[in-house]
Amino acid sequence: MPSKPMPTLSRKESLILDLLVQHGQMYGLELVAVSRRQLKRGTVYVTLDRMEDKGYVVSRLEEAPPRAGGLPRRIYRPTALGRRVLSAWTGMMKQLVPRLAR
Repeated sequence: MPSKPMPTLSRKESLILDLLVQHGQMYGLELVAVSRRQLKRGTVYVTLDRMEDKGYVVSRLEEAPPRAGGLPRRIYRPTALGRRVLSAWTGMMKQLVPRLAR
């Protein structure tokens, strides 16, 4: 039986998971704001959709505040799988990067 390929994270996916683990849950534009311009408004939702397909994050729709009006927001949070993948990926990168610097 073939083994499953190791999950990978793009730089954006890693950043998003890290921010979600730190903050618990956020909507897309919050992620853009706290990323200090590392995430862009035009790509954050595409990346979040891809991450949801992979099982790294889940989302729910939050109604807009009654007096504020506007559209409902999609709130994202990391899954247990997303947390494990981030932890494994971060650990692997910490070991790999010093070796490559030699």
